[in-house]
Amino acid sequence: MTKLPHPNIWKLFVIKGSLWFMVIMPVIVLFFQDHGLNLQEIMIIQACYSLSLGLTEIPSGYAADILGRRKTLILGCVLAFVGFSIFSISYDFWWFLVAQIFLGLGNSFISGADTAIMYDSLLEVKAEDRFLKYEGRSVSIGNFSEAAAGILGGFLAAISFRYPAYAQVIVTMITIPFAFALVEPKTQTKRLKNSWESIVSVVRFSLIESKILRTYIIYSAIMGIGTLMMAWLAQPFLKDIGMGMKNYGIIWALLNILVGVVAFLAYRIDKTLKPINSLILIFASSVFGYILIAQNINYLGLFILFLFYANRGYATPLLRNYINKHTESNVRATVMSIRSFIIRTTFAIIAPFIGWIADHEGLSSAMMAMSIIIALIGGICLVWFIKNQKETVLYR
Repeated sequence: MTKLPHPNIWKLFVIKGSLWFMVIMPVIVLFFQDHGLNLQEIMIIQACYSLSLGLTEIPSGYAADILGRRKTLILGCVLAFVGFSIFSISYDFWWFLVAQIFLGLGNSFISGADTAIMYDSLLEVKAEDRFLKYEGRSVSIGNFSEAAAGILGGFLAAISFRYPAYAQVIVTMITIPFAFALVEPKTQTKRLKNSWESIVSVVRFSLIESKILRTYIIYSAIMGIGTLMMAWLAQPFLKDIGMGMKNYGIIWALLNILVGVVAFLAYRIDKTLKPINSLILIFASSVFGYILIAQNINYLGLFILFLFYANRGYATPLLRNYINKHTESNVRATVMSIRSFIIRTTFAIIAPFIGWIADHEGLSSAMMAMSIIIALIGGICLVWFIKNQKETVLYR
């Protein structure tokens, strides 16, 4: 077994595995529906979660850059634990909403800081060229963990919907001691100044001054929105094709195993494809994935859903790597948080709309609407990549 280049890496793997051991996720839509919520209300709760995450994404990423990634990760893990604790004892819309806001705040402090501390830990030991490999491993571990949790969650939910919620509290608590055990990398020679002007400066550079970084952030964000929305539409899809309750966990597990395997191999696939070809592949898989599933609410659609998740396994670590390659170390967490901010705030805007379409016009219409959104925004970015291929491959 190859020795890891920095002790932070395995601790981050444990944190990732624990945070992604989502016992409740395979049945969460059914869990909410069991408490009287319709799909639009579920999407409103998720929109509020995304909004609480999104609005604090950039400040939390900035906090990671000026205070340290370790401290913000610790805070994020604690808030996530509090959120799931409230969730496990909630029974109505408003308490679920409170729980999701805490979870959103917790994830905002984790998001960006985890990627940044991994990259800077590797940078500290001059192994940053292996980031894609270890980020792929991290995504892979997360999805293998979610796969195992999915099987357990499905069986627990078959007994009682409450059991997965209780189990989630215990799992989240595991992350806290490992977050404390992290060591802050010493690669940053220039800390950001603690001021609002500094945040504005980073945002201006990322989204206005640097065309390549701006395009990668927006492109990565729209693909992230697509995969996030599919995670919430997949359970209604399984319900529409008549999937049994126990099979939910198994299907969820298989989907996440597939994501994990592809993410594990992402750095190898990247070596065989030109960056522009990878970007086109990711775009086509996302857009046509939604279209084909919308036209096949049946077992053929289930097969296409697996292909959609395979694309997620490749896109996630790859696009993060592209962003990191065009970002300075001292603003890395802030830049990654800008990406997440765009994902979460945009999701918060469109999720209730997509939920309304699913409730009133059907699941197929909701998926077609998502394909149009991804095609429009992603297509604009893709045209820029094609016209500016020299800049696109600058990182190699």
